[in-house]
Amino acid sequence: MDIRHQIDASKMSSYQWLIIAVATFLNALDGYDVLAMAFTATSVTEEFGLSGAQLGWLLSAGLIGMAVGSLVLGPFADRYGRRTVLVVALAVNALGLFLSTTADSATALGAWRVVTGLGVGGILASATVLTSEYASARRRGMAVSIFTAGYGVGATLGGMGATQLIPAFGWRSVFLTGGLLTLVAIGLVLALMPESVDYLRTRRPAGALPKLQRIARRIRLSGEVELGPAPVATGRRQGAVATLLSPRYRTASLLLWISFFVIMFGFYFANSWTPRLLVESGMTEQQGIVGGLMLTMGGTFGSLLYGVLTTRWEARATLMVFTVLSALTLVVFITTTSVPLLAFASGVLVGMLINGCIAGLYTVAPQTYEPGIRTTGVGWGIGVGRAGAILAPIAVGALLDAGWSPTALYVGVAAVVVLAALALLRLRPFEEAGATAPERAPAVR
Repeated sequence: MDIRHQIDASKMSSYQWLIIAVATFLNALDGYDVLAMAFTATSVTEEFGLSGAQLGWLLSAGLIGMAVGSLVLGPFADRYGRRTVLVVALAVNALGLFLSTTADSATALGAWRVVTGLGVGGILASATVLTSEYASARRRGMAVSIFTAGYGVGATLGGMGATQLIPAFGWRSVFLTGGLLTLVAIGLVLALMPESVDYLRTRRPAGALPKLQRIARRIRLSGEVELGPAPVATGRRQGAVATLLSPRYRTASLLLWISFFVIMFGFYFANSWTPRLLVESGMTEQQGIVGGLMLTMGGTFGSLLYGVLTTRWEARATLMVFTVLSALTLVVFITTTSVPLLAFASGVLVGMLINGCIAGLYTVAPQTYEPGIRTTGVGWGIGVGRAGAILAPIAVGALLDAGWSPTALYVGVAAVVVLAALALLRLRPFEEAGATAPERAPAVR
């Protein structure tokens, strides 16, 4: 029995959905952690007497750590096992959160936020790939979308919890709670999350076949697992990172990185600047806050909508449509501020579509690479995307200072987001090498 083919073709078992649920919980922790600094920003500013620039660096510290973590830990996951590195990344994340509670200066807190981000980057790269690999071909987009939706759930529940924790126990309690929840996550991964099937069948560490047999039984596949001849893997002959830019994958990697960068740029622009720019456009401060909430509200539903659509249409094509519609609704959103109800409604659509784009990236990225370098490829995509996330607030702030109007900024970002659709036109999924020549074709055309 070819276990990879059987997982792709068979109906998903309850155990496979349990794996997706655990991964979704991990992504919810990401949502909680990314916004933990935002939740505590006012209290931290008061305690340490921070300027706006200093607070900005603190807010970016976690994102910087995530970018580095995705880039560095992804290759280790391909070499030593995705579950193994996932546990290590969770431990690093918990360490950073617990150390954040001891910070007695902004510098110390910033350092621990970078450590926390390193863990989150590794968690995202590994959990995204495990989610993709344990989903059937038909339900893969839906599974990854559920995983992606966890981010918004974690951010929302985290915000609600922070409003109760900070007045009662102080801002450090937010990080302490995150650390304790991460310890729970480590327990869940150790108890419930299996090693990557594709890692076991391609890297073939000691005991790979018995492990695959146990996994097959747990996901209710009948028959004996056969490893067959070792697959040809370019990632073994070169360093995994070098393989991303080898002739076979160079174009695919660059196209994927462009897509990650510009979509993350648009996502963080919309989520970071919307309340302020709505006020600049003539709305009241309260209306600006409501506008920002509309984007958040639409986010979780957008991820799930993308997943539902991919059960009928191809994931890459669906992502292209979401990308173009995201750009259009960004323009509609900022040009309807004179009619608040219309602006708020279009804000929900912006949140739905741009979050759907994130779900699409997490669905398409693992399918772009061979199993031996898959987490490296996803990790580098996420890392490059985080660079766009870091740049967006800084670049938009500079343009606003230079005199750009909110409308010009939204139109400009919309034009940037459309670049992802153009990049995705040429991106094609990896086809595992086999007996036929087409299966050895490049990942793009």
